[in-house]
Amino acid sequence: MANLAIFYYSSTGTNYQLAQWAEQSASEAGAEVRLRKIQELAPEEAIAQNPAWKQHYEATKDVPEATNDDIEWADGMIFSVPTRFGNVPSQVKQFLDTAGGLWAQGKTVNKVVSAMSSAQNPHGGQEATILNLYTSMFHWGAIIAAPGYTNQELFTAGGNPYGVSVTVDQDGNMVEDVEKAVKHQAARTVEVTNKMAK
Repeated sequence: MANLAIFYYSSTGTNYQLAQWAEQSASEAGAEVRLRKIQELAPEEAIAQNPAWKQHYEATKDVPEATNDDIEWADGMIFSVPTRFGNVPSQVKQFLDTAGGLWAQGKTVNKVVSAMSSAQNPHGGQEATILNLYTSMFHWGAIIAAPGYTNQELFTAGGNPYGVSVTVDQDGNMVEDVEKAVKHQAARTVEVTNKMAK
């Protein structure tokens, strides 16, 4: 049974929802799953100025925070992160940078990785964000398990072969119906991780 860590960063809840769908699917696929939020680094004053951000921040205080121990424990990982100018948020970059010690010891090699993203526009940088995250994973020596076009659900969700991506409207609602695509990507990640773990 594969160990799968699902790491997410979310300011208003979209990527938390994607991560929860992934967690459900990965568990159903037989993986031992850890759902972990990446630490919020923004000052509380900044969070308080956005009601949706403040509400989500308070609502997820009990979700365990991601640590290097979770990376080391995992055979496979799924990242769900919003895009910031076509790249990962600074919180996620900070988390990746703290794994330098594990990387130096070869403890990130051959871990399976898949990623998902969101933005406010259909072409708001989701693909670039996923690809930029994968670039870091190449340095880790990780194995990328992108969904490709392995399931019809991916087309319904917008057809991103690098990882599920979703558009979020001004009211915080997901535009595309991506739940089934997320669940497929998570199950596929577990499948690839099981093969690697053997």
